[in-house]
Amino acid sequence: MLNDAELLWKRIIEKGIGINENFAEALNLQPGAKDEEFQLLENTLGVILPEQMKAFYKIHNGQEWNLGVESFVRNLTLSPISQIIDNWQFLQDEFDPEDMEADIESGIKPFLWNAKWIPIAENGGGDYLCLDTDPSEAGVTGQVLYYWHDWGKRSVEANNLFEFIGVCMNEDLLE
Repeated sequence: MLNDAELLWKRIIEKGIGINENFAEALNLQPGAKDEEFQLLENTLGVILPEQMKAFYKIHNGQEWNLGVESFVRNLTLSPISQIIDNWQFLQDEFDPEDMEADIESGIKPFLWNAKWIPIAENGGGDYLCLDTDPSEAGVTGQVLYYWHDWGKRSVEANNLFEFIGVCMNEDLLE
């Protein structure tokens, strides 16, 4: 699985360099995560991390956001583990389900926010890309979904992280 993660990172970087020759530096990638960081994340969120996430984060523990940082896919910045914890805690404290109407697909439990979702990436506007570790019976553990802060739409974007990145890379190739 680590080899697949390395290939995905290579593909992301090569694709970005085709658009911006300084893409690799502009990603502002962090060194790979350590086992202790994965353990802290699992303990804090009360989840078992998907193996694909661990493999992906062993290569790069997210991106350090600052002005001008490039998105790793779509308009998303990959959060380091420390930021995942901060974002998850923020969502735990601040989410108000009465703020919106639910529009949730069958693979997802009927919650607008679920404490078993791992917010691994963000767009800077309050929206998060999440890995679902608590799907409905029709779903798959590790499926990818968006958490929209101002819209109750929750839908499965891909069955797992690697599939999601592959979809994003193929979309980019068509532009």
